[in-house]
Amino acid sequence: MLRSPALNFALCAALAGFALAALSPGLLNDGDTYWHIRAGEWMIAHGAVLRADPFSYTAAGASWHTQEWLAEIFMALGWRCGWAGIHILFAAAAAVTAGVTAYFVRKRVDFTPALLAVVLGLACITGSLLARPHMLSLPLLAIWTAGLAAAREKNKAPHLWPIAVMPLWANLHGSFAFGLALGGALAVEAVIEDRKAALGWATFLLGATIACLATPFGVAGLLFPFKLSTMQGLGHIGEWQPSDFSQVSPFAIALLATLFVLGSGKVRVPAIRLLILLGLVWLALSHGRHQMLLGVVAPILLAPSLAKAWPAKSESGKPVWTALVAAGFAALILGRLMLPVVRSDDPVSPVTALAHVPRFARETPVLNDYSFGGYLIWNGVKPFIDSRADLYGDIFLRNYAAITAPDKDALAATLAFYHVRWTFFAANAPVVKLLDATPGWHRFYTDKLAVVHVHD
Repeated sequence: MLRSPALNFALCAALAGFALAALSPGLLNDGDTYWHIRAGEWMIAHGAVLRADPFSYTAAGASWHTQEWLAEIFMALGWRCGWAGIHILFAAAAAVTAGVTAYFVRKRVDFTPALLAVVLGLACITGSLLARPHMLSLPLLAIWTAGLAAAREKNKAPHLWPIAVMPLWANLHGSFAFGLALGGALAVEAVIEDRKAALGWATFLLGATIACLATPFGVAGLLFPFKLSTMQGLGHIGEWQPSDFSQVSPFAIALLATLFVLGSGKVRVPAIRLLILLGLVWLALSHGRHQMLLGVVAPILLAPSLAKAWPAKSESGKPVWTALVAAGFAALILGRLMLPVVRSDDPVSPVTALAHVPRFARETPVLNDYSFGGYLIWNGVKPFIDSRADLYGDIFLRNYAAITAPDKDALAATLAFYHVRWTFFAANAPVVKLLDATPGWHRFYTDKLAVVHVHD
């Protein structure tokens, strides 16, 4: 009978990842989920990829690069089973990510250090454990990184099979560009060790880059992630801001634990590999959203060094727990489908407040909170702004930042220019007090989450 401690370890990690995402209420704590599903529904209904904005009134008809179109279709299909379907879809992605990462590490490293490396690494994903396209791309990141790391262990160029990951990845999420960059960094490491490796790695990376062109956008799709990362307006968006160390977080714990292990001197990481890891840490420190990249990639890249200090022992292990784990997955899926997911008031879902706005008023121009844009789209209300930063552009984002600062002149000019008739902001937004003092405006509705102002 087949025996594999590494496979059992991976199956347990996959089951734990699935359970976490399937049962976590926080998975739905992002307003982007709303408009991603609506975009997927639009594309299924029209049989075409979205290329212009159908949702807002400030950018209506403007060119929109839907890099994540395939992920949005998957989300729309998952939504046909309700919010439980969304949970199961993203739980499956979490399971594959955890399983691939855990298998690669445990196959090389003894149980306890492997467990710590995988848990600390994957814990860095929890801050981004949201029903958004990036989660659907994480399994591909794990598979890609494992394939390249395995090739480096053998001092050979990667096999061609990882290239097959790229067309799917490029249509799911813009993080495929990070995959190419990681491949380039590992290629540099390989060439420094052996110049003869240059041709093999160059051929592989060329093939992977060409594979990324297999999207509805071609070259534009390949360049889009790089253009997006240069937008200055992203600095006003929470996930693009530096990591916050004012509170204890899984990322902070993982970083400190890694520093302790490396500082002990027992684990020695080659210089180039260490530089790659430091680059990943810098990305995670610069932008909170990149913690998830570090969480998946770091355990895999560190596994060979950990294996030298704590190699996996030769053991017969126990029979593979296929039936037991399959039963666990089945129970979780059944339980998730049977337990209703009811959306009520939360920071991205001002359900009660919007219900108090008359239907005729919803059809007039609104100035809304950035975090409420997705929920407005979900309910058929055209927002002033939502989280599609690339659609609105730097100038628009800077003006919105000024409005919500708040800047009295920017607010007055925007209200007049767009003929705004009502506003919809979070109750703690600074601009609310300015609206209270603005002539011709008064509060129409207030609760603990949102405030609605209307023009007299």
